[in-house]
Amino acid sequence: MAVTTQHTSKNGASLDTLLQDIRACTLCAPMLPHAPRPVLAASERARILIIGQAPGARVHASGVPWSDASGARLRTWLGIDDATFYDVSKLALVPMGFCFPGRGASGDLPPRPECASRWHRQLLEHMRSVKLTLLIGQYAQRFGLGDAFGPTSTDTLVRWAEFGPHLMPLPHPSPRNIAWFKRNAWFEAEVLPTLRERVAAALADRAL
Repeated sequence: MAVTTQHTSKNGASLDTLLQDIRACTLCAPMLPHAPRPVLAASERARILIIGQAPGARVHASGVPWSDASGARLRTWLGIDDATFYDVSKLALVPMGFCFPGRGASGDLPPRPECASRWHRQLLEHMRSVKLTLLIGQYAQRFGLGDAFGPTSTDTLVRWAEFGPHLMPLPHPSPRNIAWFKRNAWFEAEVLPTLRERVAAALADRAL
C-alpha cells in the first residue's frame, strides 16, 4: 500500500529511500553463505511493529517476511489473517537481522549484528504511528528491553505484564519451540488473550 505522507529521519532520508537502501545492502555479504537478500516490510502508518530475529531459509527463498510455519503460528497468536498481517499500513515486520544468516549445528545462526547497528535507529524513527511493539525471541527482547531483559528469555516472558500495554515480549513461534509451549501452558492461557485484545485495539486505533 502506498504511503501518503513521507516523513524524513534526522539524517534526511525518507522511509522509501531508506527501505531501498536496506534492500540493496551488502554489508554482511562476506559473512553470509549466500547472496544477501534483506527481507522486511514497513510503512509510516503501521500501528503494530513486530521485531523478530532473522529470516529463515524459506523466507530467504520467498522474500516474504514470516512466510513459513513460524509465521502461520504467529498469525494465529495475533488472531489476524494473512491479508491483515501483510498490510504494511497496519503492521511493520522488522527483524533484527534482515538476511538469512545460514544454518548452524542446532538450527539457524543468530541474526547478524550489523543490521541493528547500521539501520534500526533510522528505521524506527519513521515508526511514529506504532501503538504496539512485539518483541519475538531473545535477540529482539535484548534490543527492545535493554537492562530489563532477564537472565533468560523465559525469565523475561513470565514478566510480560510488567512492560505495559504497548510492549510485549513473545517466544519465537518456531516449531522447534513446541516443547517450550507444552512446558509453559500459562503462555497460551494468560498471554494470548491479552495479545489478541491489544492487537485488535491497535488495529482499530483504540486505547490499549
